[in-house]
Amino acid sequence: MILAEILTDKKKELTRRRAKITLSTLRTKAKAQPKPLSFIDALRGDQTSLIAEIKRTSPSRGELTPHLDPVELALTYAGHGARVISVLTDEKFFHGALADLTAVKQALLRAGWEVPVLRKDFILSPYQVYEARAAGADAILLIVAILSDALLASLLAATHQLGMTALVEVHDEPEVERALRPHPQVIGINRRDLRDFHVDPDAFARLRPLLSPELLVVAESGVHSGADVEQLRKMGADAVLVGEALVSATDVAAKVEELCTGGTG
Repeated sequence: MILAEILTDKKKELTRRRAKITLSTLRTKAKAQPKPLSFIDALRGDQTSLIAEIKRTSPSRGELTPHLDPVELALTYAGHGARVISVLTDEKFFHGALADLTAVKQALLRAGWEVPVLRKDFILSPYQVYEARAAGADAILLIVAILSDALLASLLAATHQLGMTALVEVHDEPEVERALRPHPQVIGINRRDLRDFHVDPDAFARLRPLLSPELLVVAESGVHSGADVEQLRKMGADAVLVGEALVSATDVAAKVEELCTGGTG
């Protein structure tokens, strides 16, 4: 099981990180950051918004693009219509880094782009929430499948206390029920089952009706074209999160524009 292996490694990684940087130090760094940008405001609108992901590799597909430059990619994404930039920060399985997120955030600020940045990782501890804010993240991913009810509620509360937004990810009916208990503002429906990384193309259509119209809902995984975005818009997606189709595109700018205009209705 891929997910079990990832979580085992993530717990070891957390131990190493805590030994290098204390939570107290992270709290100080987090407090020194500018006020987080609103993830929700960035995604609300008349069309289905794009969360464009920076992703070097995938356990299911291997290396996606050689010589990926996170800053160059982020500026291309923002310059062609992406409303949020997602940065995968897992090191071992996705070859990401928190340094990528920090570099992306700083580059966007220098360019004058008020585009929120999402930390995409396997968050298991409040330590990682503070770590994300200290690195410049405006939002984080919380995966219901890997969290107990109590830990989910605790991490969501810590996220809100820091002024960030949590994208709370689900992939089946029991997870939807659990995700709604702590009253999140944003739900992500991931059509990829993280236990074995297969994609269920019907997951969004099945789960979206279980969620209130007031919730902001993001469709994740299996989005490759403007036609896919339009289909998801009709099913009630406020936003789509796309990684592989973007980083592997021959013309990234054109692909961003295709995905941004695909859900205009």
